[in-house]
Amino acid sequence: MKKLINDAENATGESLAGFCAAHSDIVRMGEHAPFVQRRQFKSGKVALVSGGGSGHEPLHTGFVGHGMLDAACPGQVFTSPTPDLILAAAEAADTGAGVLFIVKNYEGDVMNFDMAREMSGKSIATVITDDDVAVETSTFSTGRRGVAGTLIVEKMVGAAAEAGRDLAELKVLGDRVNAATRSIGIALTSCTVPAAGRPTFDIAEDEMEVGVGIHGEPGHRRMKLRPAAEIAAEMVSAITSDLGGRTRGEAILLINGFGATPLSELYLMYDAVRRLLESAGSMVTRSLVGNFVTSLDMAGCSVTVSMLDEEMKRLWDAPVHTSALRWGI
Repeated sequence: MKKLINDAENATGESLAGFCAAHSDIVRMGEHAPFVQRRQFKSGKVALVSGGGSGHEPLHTGFVGHGMLDAACPGQVFTSPTPDLILAAAEAADTGAGVLFIVKNYEGDVMNFDMAREMSGKSIATVITDDDVAVETSTFSTGRRGVAGTLIVEKMVGAAAEAGRDLAELKVLGDRVNAATRSIGIALTSCTVPAAGRPTFDIAEDEMEVGVGIHGEPGHRRMKLRPAAEIAAEMVSAITSDLGGRTRGEAILLINGFGATPLSELYLMYDAVRRLLESAGSMVTRSLVGNFVTSLDMAGCSVTVSMLDEEMKRLWDAPVHTSALRWGI
C-alpha cells in the first residue's frame, strides 16, 4: 500500500483539518465535534445535514456551503458517523426552522441518523436516497443503496432550502428528486482502505465488476473487461429499464468517477452514455462529469440519470457555492 498518510488511525482527522483550513472562506470545523459546517448559517432557514463514512470525498463535506448542505458529518473510512456526532451537527446547524437529514440507504447510516433524530427532540425530517439500480440488497444495505444520486438530491433540496421552503416541503421535494434518479456503477479495480492495507477484493487485469457500491463492495456480477461503448450500453440499459416510460423527457446526466479514473475516460463515457440515452428518448439538458462520490482509489465510474421537470431544472440551476460545486455566484 502506498498512500500519503502519516498514520491510518489519524488520517481522517488530519484530512478533515486540512479541508477546513483550505476552504476556510466557506466552512469551518464544528466547535465541539469533528464535523464540517457552513462558515455562516442563515437564520430562519431549514438546516440540511448529511454525512457518512469518509473515503467518498468530496461527498459530503465538499457540498457544505451556500445552496447545499449546512453541515456534514464524516465518519471514519467507510464507517457511519456516530449518533453523537450527527446530533452535534444538527444542533449547531439548526437556527429554528428545523433540520432535514439526507441519508444514503446504508444500514449503519440510517440507524445512526435515526438514533440522532430520536435523541435530539428537535423537529427533524429525513430523506433516504436509494438510487442504485444494481442490487436490492447488498453487504451494507437493506434495499437499494444510496450512491451518486445523493449529490443531486442535496443540490436541489439545498436550493429550495436557501429559497425559504419549510421542512415539510423539503421532505416532499427530496423524496421526489430521489424517485426520479437512478444510478449504476462499474469497477475496474478494487480500493484500499488505509487501515486494511490491501485491496478490498481481488480482480484480474482483464476483469470488471458490474454493480459495485461506493464502499469497495463487489457488484452483482464479474465479467471480462469490454470496450467502453459496450459498458455504457449495459449501464444505460439497467437505468432505462428501471425508469420505464419515465425516460422520455429532459434529464441530468452525471458521470461520476470513483477516484482513480482519468477525466479523459469519464468524458469518453459521457459521450457514449449521452448518445444511448438520447436514442432512448431522453434529452440531456444538464450535465456533470468528474469525481464527486468516490471510493478512495477505485478505478471505475457510475452513471446517474435524474429526470427533470421545470421546478427541478430551476433548483439545479440555482446558485451554489461549495468547495466541490460552484456556479451562479
